Amino acid sequence: MRPSTGILRRMRQRVRAALRRHSYSFFSSLGALMSHRAGTLMTLLVIGIAMLLPLGLHLTLVNLERVDLQEEQWGAMSVFMAPAANASAVEGLMQELRGLDTVERVAALSPAESMQEFLQQSGFSESMLPLDDNPLPWVITVVPVGGAGLEARVLALSDILQGRPLVEAVELDREWLQRLGRFIELGEAVVATLALLFALAVVVVVANTIRLDVAARSQEIEVMSLVGARPGFIRQPFLYSGFWYGLLGGVVAMILVNLGLEYLDRPLARLLETYGQEGRLQGLGLRATLALLLAGGLLGLLGAWFAVQQYLRMMAQSGTLGRR
Repeated sequence: MRPSTGILRRMRQRVRAALRRHSYSFFSSLGALMSHRAGTLMTLLVIGIAMLLPLGLHLTLVNLERVDLQEEQWGAMSVFMAPAANASAVEGLMQELRGLDTVERVAALSPAESMQEFLQQSGFSESMLPLDDNPLPWVITVVPVGGAGLEARVLALSDILQGRPLVEAVELDREWLQRLGRFIELGEAVVATLALLFALAVVVVVANTIRLDVAARSQEIEVMSLVGARPGFIRQPFLYSGFWYGLLGGVVAMILVNLGLEYLDRPLARLLETYGQEGRLQGLGLRATLALLLAGGLLGLLGAWFAVQQYLRMMAQSGTLGRR
């Protein structure tokens, strides 16, 4: 019992010592950043702007998805029935379409209703009255379910309808749908590319800043190495400094995003009023904010690790650093 108790006591002491050391490095590194406020502020602004650009584009896409652009009408198609089609055949086809999960809404326009609509819009009602036969066919309007995969659903419905014997033609703007799908894919790809590029930029900025800090404290590091400090002990405060740079850079990016949304909210509201709509720009939620701060901290940590690791490798090669 006594040997095991001694082992547990030593383990607890080591854990407490490690926690005290890490907590000291954690807060002392923040104090070191605040002691050079001008340089720290410039670095944080660079990091914040680098994180702002992909974040702003992502929020733009998110808010565009929230605006009522009548997406349900984008893939609407007009199905022109053959002259032999009667009301019962049209109703049967409509019932079949309503049973499909990919169809949002189905409506029909009879030849008489089509003629009445044409007469009202054309202004030639008096000259068209002598016609005995109505040449217009039944027309079914099919509105597919909107959202992701709209183009595929529209093309699948078009293939189904064109295979029906009483369907004469299916009209849809396929080229416009393809352009819409490619535009959405392009936007998502641009956001992902910018996120990767600017994440790399954050790592480079933090690495360069920490490298300058390490160079300024090179004599202190050499003395610590001579008295037996291990690389992990030397690396620790710089890693926390990098973490603070990334975390506070994320805070700066969050502030800039909120200021931009606040500035754009009123002009957007006036624009939506012209379309008879209301809405406000959606900002960062709690989960997105936490993800942004965590990502910033990890990127800063990564940049600091690269910078310190390179310096420690140089010291090891010169023989001024002990074994790891």
